[in-house]
Amino acid sequence: MKSTISISLVLKVLIYSFLIYFIYLLALITAQYIPVKYDIAFLNIKQDEIQLTHYKLAFFSHVYSSIFIIVLGLTQFSKTIRTRFGLIHKISGKSYIALVLLLASPSGLVMAFYANGGLIPQISFSILAILWFLFTLKALLYIKARNFQKHRAFMIRSYALTLSAISLRLFKFGIVSIFELPPMDTYKIISVLSWTINLIIAELIIRKLHQQKTNE
Repeated sequence: MKSTISISLVLKVLIYSFLIYFIYLLALITAQYIPVKYDIAFLNIKQDEIQLTHYKLAFFSHVYSSIFIIVLGLTQFSKTIRTRFGLIHKISGKSYIALVLLLASPSGLVMAFYANGGLIPQISFSILAILWFLFTLKALLYIKARNFQKHRAFMIRSYALTLSAISLRLFKFGIVSIFELPPMDTYKIISVLSWTINLIIAELIIRKLHQQKTNE
């Protein structure tokens, strides 16, 4: 029993350490756009789009809100915070939902129409933005209905899509390291893998939690 608990604790520490490290890297990427700049990093290849007011608003609202969303979402899955610091759990949860529904998801949908690589990334990122909105909205509706089990399930799905910002870069690194594909072909692949794999993992986690609940 103690061995099982120790393995579980080590696994949690590793996962949190992994996420915190990549959140730090994303924060460095975000910092490149502070103060607002139009000729740096990703925007170097979006010079036509960044001239459009709606794209400009979408891009910066997406970039600035997303880093906070990833951090806020991470706190939602800490049992310690949920049980001992309930107020923090509620405030961070409400902030997460508000930022996704009002800023990050809508702006992501706007940006999806201008995604590099053509139709495949455009469709993929559009689906991602829509599902992100719907899953987060469902999480909100279920917590209002005090259905905690379904609320947790949809928060897991929502956060899985939030983490596509990290998985996209991981898949890109993996594919570039192993294969010699044209950049746009790589981007087409990771535009799909970045969130579909996350959702598969999320569904496995939800199923495992449901089985644990059933066995109690």
